[in-house]
Amino acid sequence: MRTYDFAPLWRSTIGFDRLFDLLDETQHRTEDNYPPYNIERLGEDRYQISLALAGFNPDEIAVTAEQNVLTVESRKGDKDQHQYLYQGISARPFKRQFNLADYVQVKTATFDNGLLRIELVREIPETMKPRRIAIGAGASSSQIMQKAA
Repeated sequence: MRTYDFAPLWRSTIGFDRLFDLLDETQHRTEDNYPPYNIERLGEDRYQISLALAGFNPDEIAVTAEQNVLTVESRKGDKDQHQYLYQGISARPFKRQFNLADYVQVKTATFDNGLLRIELVREIPETMKPRRIAIGAGASSSQIMQKAA
């Protein structure tokens, strides 16, 4: 994999610190594929993350949303004293993090049939939404009209 030097961009941009940090972190991270997950777009501003968590109970999973980062982790203890002849269902501890865009909030988290579903919604505050500015007649245009008459 190639590595990129972001130094020239740091010198010529202002306010993109978080973006460059995300790119740099993604570049250096070694990805663990456990647990498997899907990310779906349900609508214009609605998303859903589904994680396959067979072998876990809802009380063994922690979902935390903090400053644009969603963290899902397990707290599986060694309660089971089973003697497996073959163990194909992995129930090892994990920590999976998802970086969220600005104004994306976690709405609900449900656990059903071994799937953890987390619903996300992007809610942009009214002050950040585009708004139309009315154009009024200025004093200079009214003076021009009077001189012409």
